[in-house]
Amino acid sequence: MAIIETEAALHEAHRDNHTHRDVNGGWLRPAVFGAMDGLVSNLALMTGVAGGEVGHQTIVLSGLAGLAAGAFSMAAGEYTSVASQRELVEAELDVERRELRKHPKDEEAELAALYQARGVEPELAKAVAEQLSRDPELALEIHAREELGIDPGDLPSPLVAAVSSFGSFALGALLPVLPYLLGATTLWPALLLALLGLFLCGAVVAKVTARSWWYSGLRQLALGGAAAGVTYALGSLFGTAVG
Repeated sequence: MAIIETEAALHEAHRDNHTHRDVNGGWLRPAVFGAMDGLVSNLALMTGVAGGEVGHQTIVLSGLAGLAAGAFSMAAGEYTSVASQRELVEAELDVERRELRKHPKDEEAELAALYQARGVEPELAKAVAEQLSRDPELALEIHAREELGIDPGDLPSPLVAAVSSFGSFALGALLPVLPYLLGATTLWPALLLALLGLFLCGAVVAKVTARSWWYSGLRQLALGGAAAGVTYALGSLFGTAVG
């Protein structure tokens, strides 16, 4: 009895501890990286304009224009990219569906060969392939996963991708503009808020990586700060040359 209880405790411990991070990132990864992209690009744009020693109204207008242009560009790009990818996948699924209808035995043998290549005994692989092939939709799903590496029931939505990209980019791009909209007349409040946002975005990214939150946050802070510094220097240089 003691042995059974010990084994049960071990099974429970294994179940509780044997968990993995979400390696695909789920919704968190694209949302955070979209916001980070908006933050870095708009911060760099605004510091570049500010380096030219222009009025704060011009900086605000540049920030708002960068927000709108970047968000719409991201949304359009994501929609086109995901829609094209989905159309390609659906075309390949149609090819596989036709092959299953025209050559069911060949497709069944193909599936059995895939299982054999993974170490399943020939007779067992043949029996499994035969059983799975009885349902055409299940057969299509299995072939799509094995041959194309996709799940027909979990294709990405172009509209969802576009809306989420627009929203996350706009949210990130808003941070550098926000202090000006609240009455600031110098670049420092916008710069400090944006750098804080970069650190927080980096820290959140650590949720889907193996890095510590402070390392990820400081790394993103350094990268974003470097981008802002370079564009400010370029803005100062070009502003002097134009002036």
